[in-house]
Amino acid sequence: MNDSSWGAPPRAGYWGPPDQGPGQGATPPGPAYDAQDALFPSETQPMPIVPDVPVNGGDQDDDRGATRMGGPLFRDEPPQEPMPSAPQPAPAAPQKKSAGRDLGAAIGVGVGLGAVIIASLFIVKAVFVGVIAVAVVVGLWELTSRLEERKEIKAPLVPLAVGGAAMVVAGYVRGAEGAWVAMALTALAVLVWRMTEPPEGYLKDVTAGVFAAFYVPFLATFVALMLTADDGPQRVLTFLLLTVVSDTGAYAIGWRFGKHKLAPRISPGKTREGLVGAVTFAMAAGALCMQFLIDGGTWWQGLLIGLAVAASATLGDLGESMIKRDLGIKDMGTLLPGHGGIMDRLDSLLPTAPVVWLLLVVFVGLG
Repeated sequence: MNDSSWGAPPRAGYWGPPDQGPGQGATPPGPAYDAQDALFPSETQPMPIVPDVPVNGGDQDDDRGATRMGGPLFRDEPPQEPMPSAPQPAPAAPQKKSAGRDLGAAIGVGVGLGAVIIASLFIVKAVFVGVIAVAVVVGLWELTSRLEERKEIKAPLVPLAVGGAAMVVAGYVRGAEGAWVAMALTALAVLVWRMTEPPEGYLKDVTAGVFAAFYVPFLATFVALMLTADDGPQRVLTFLLLTVVSDTGAYAIGWRFGKHKLAPRISPGKTREGLVGAVTFAMAAGALCMQFLIDGGTWWQGLLIGLAVAASATLGDLGESMIKRDLGIKDMGTLLPGHGGIMDRLDSLLPTAPVVWLLLVVFVGLG
C-alpha cells in the first residue's frame, strides 16, 4: 500500500529531518528523488508514483485502490478531471397524428355532395343519371390530363367524354345490353379518332383510351343499372352508404390504431388495422341497410354484401393509388377541397358498383 494513500505527502524538495535547513540534505526544487539520485543524477528518472488509476485492468493491492508497483501498466500523467457532460436536449414532445388533409373542408364538401346526391336520387331519377354522367366526364378529363402531363399519353378525350355519358344513359334506358353496346362503340370511336394524328404513340394512346372507357364510365354504368329497379333509390343509397362507411371505418381505425402496413409499396398510409375497421363498419352498415332499406333483404345478406364492399373498395383504392404512384402524383385533381379530384372520390366507388349490383340481383332479384 502506498503512503500517498494516507495522510499528506512530505514537503516538496525536502528529505532531511525536520530540524535541517535548506542547505542540509536538501535537493533542488522539483519532484522527490532518492538520495542516491540526488548525489549521482542520471538521465533516466525513476517513475513517479501516480494515483491509483490502473490501465487495461492493472492489479490493485487492496480495497483502498493503491496500485502495486509491479503492476503491468501505469499512467504517467496526473489524473484528469472528468469533462462535464454536455447538456442533453430535452426529449421532443410526442406529436399528434395528422389526418393529412383539411378535415373541415373535406367534411363540408362531403356534406354538400351528399345533399346533391340524395336530393337528385329521391326526387327525379333522371336527374341523378345526369349527376353520374357529369361525374364520369369530369373524371375522364382528370385521368386523361394526368396521363398526358406525366406520361405524354394522349388518350382522346372527346370520344371518351361523349361515349362515357352515352354509356351511362344507355345503361339506364336499355339495361346491361345497352351499356355493352355503348362500351364497344366508344372503344371504336377512340381507335378512329386517334387516326387523325401522327402514328407515333398510337398504340399506347388508344390502349389508354380503351382502359379509361372501361375504368370510369363502364363501371359507373352499374349505378344506373341499380337505379332501374323499383327500389332503385334505396339500392343506390345502400351502395353509397356501404362504400362511404367502409372508407370511414378504414380511415378512423387506421388513423387511431394503425401500425402494420397493408401495402407499403402501393399506399404507405393504409394499414391492416384500417382494413379490419373497414370490414367491421361495412358489415354492420350492410346488415342494417339490407334489413330496413331493401325489399326482401335480410341482415345476414347485408353482412356478406358489407364484406364484399370492404374488399372491393379497398382494392379500388389501392388500384388508383397504383396509378397515381406510377404517375408520380398525390391527387388526380384539385376540384374538391380536402378530397383532391373527382377521381379521388370515385376510386373506391367504381369497382364496388358492379359488386353491389350483382349481389343485390342474386339476393333479391332485378326488382
